[in-house]
Amino acid sequence: MTAFVAVAALLTVAALAFVLWPLWRTSARQPMSVRQANLSVFRDQFAELERDLELGVLDASQYESARNELERRLLEDVGDQGTGPAAASLRSSRLVGLAIGVCIPVVAGLLYWRLGSPDALQPAKHAAVDPSSITPEQFEAMTRKLAARMAANPADATGWLMLGRAYKALQRFPEAAKALAEADKRRPDNLEIMMELAEAQALAQGRDLEGEPRRLVERALQLDPNNARALALAGAAAFARKDYKAALGYWERLQQVVPADSELAQALARGIDEARRLSGVKPKAQALAGAERHPEAIRGEVRLAAALKQQAAADDTVFVFVRAADGPRLPLAVLTTKVKDLPTRFQLDDSQAMTPTLKLSGFSRVIVSARVSKSGGATPQPGDLQGASGVVAPGAAGLVVTIDSVVR
Repeated sequence: MTAFVAVAALLTVAALAFVLWPLWRTSARQPMSVRQANLSVFRDQFAELERDLELGVLDASQYESARNELERRLLEDVGDQGTGPAAASLRSSRLVGLAIGVCIPVVAGLLYWRLGSPDALQPAKHAAVDPSSITPEQFEAMTRKLAARMAANPADATGWLMLGRAYKALQRFPEAAKALAEADKRRPDNLEIMMELAEAQALAQGRDLEGEPRRLVERALQLDPNNARALALAGAAAFARKDYKAALGYWERLQQVVPADSELAQALARGIDEARRLSGVKPKAQALAGAERHPEAIRGEVRLAAALKQQAAADDTVFVFVRAADGPRLPLAVLTTKVKDLPTRFQLDDSQAMTPTLKLSGFSRVIVSARVSKSGGATPQPGDLQGASGVVAPGAAGLVVTIDSVVR
């Protein structure tokens, strides 16, 4: 603010000097030029009298009379220089200049104070957005805005990638696959986009990696044989088609490139052990080292109340999620299933977190909920069916969540 006022003042002074200087300079010169002109005329008249006297045109008495008259007029004209039109013009010009010098900055300041935005001079102060404070409804609203922006600017590959990830977080997998396909079209052979697209397509077809998802994974491994996500998905695809030895090969390669103390390494160790068991290969003792379970995991069963079974279709989506009892509304962990699979066992842990900074292990009191979504969307709608547990602690087991009420 101070810097702005200083600069504005300097610019105002410069502008006034530019406007007023010629006015003051001209008015100051005007009296001098009139006086010089009058004196020149009187000099010529005195010289003419002298010539007339020398030539005998005028006698001595006539000369004296004419000279006295000319001197009287000269004295009158010189005396009038301070009160005549030139002096008045000088005073008028200076008064106008003074008025301009005062009025312009005052009027400009008043207009800016009335019509301008002084607060805009202050640096913008935006509070940091806390991801944990964003509700599912707000997240969906932001996703809709991003989708509208992409419709207006479809050449932005990064925007398509962000939109695809947002749709994945909302469990809208077909839309996620379409958005990520747009990103892949604009940035072919980008490993990050290829893996996001493969995952979205697999989720859109019921977690099935065969077909286009598998083709994308194989293409990624040709570009980077040690890409962690590609190795994980390739192993999962092989395991799903019961090619356990191939799954072992992919996952053992992946085991060499992930940190040994990471959550992925722990899950990977369990997968490798299972693949070895199913393929008849004897498990290695060291493979069990990272197989510790998630201490924060909540285990239980989701059921649909008998009274509501007629209100749910077999293919309706069921969201099972855990939220903090005293904290943000954004789910800490989420999984999905179908009504036809109920009752079903579940496990919710940090590996299912929606954001890296908001995990189940970070809270001591949580609530597990389940909801049958008639629309397939993550936001509750009237007519959906829901149920919730009481408040439990992370690590709880044997929990039963019954879907027994209708969303109004």
